[in-house]
Amino acid sequence: MRPSRGFTLVECAVVCAMAVTLAAVALPDFRATQRRAARADATVALTRVQQAQEEYRVLHGGYAASLADLRGVALHSGRGLYAISLSADGADAYRAAAVARGDQARDRACATITLDVRLGFATPGPDAGCWNR
Repeated sequence: MRPSRGFTLVECAVVCAMAVTLAAVALPDFRATQRRAARADATVALTRVQQAQEEYRVLHGGYAASLADLRGVALHSGRGLYAISLSADGADAYRAAAVARGDQARDRACATITLDVRLGFATPGPDAGCWNR
């Protein structure tokens, strides 16, 4: 009698069950890691706003009241994962916010990432973890 070659149906079923179990455990964690990494898209956009605001302040003596007044700043982050907004608090302070869009909005802890600037001093928010610090 020759030894059989290949796999039995039971062996194939066991391997498939193990693969499905591993995927079910790993996939949510993988997506969460992707969302955390995608926060960099927001931080880069907010940093651009901050740089543009400082340029504007040098030229005009105060911060801009809208994104339209700033050079090189878009309404969306570079990859389009966040909508960027700006609210002025007089000529000496502003808040820039990046609000997650699409699948990135499932990043509940950091769905809105902010940068508060008062008299040139920046405070990232809502916490340093959202800024990957």
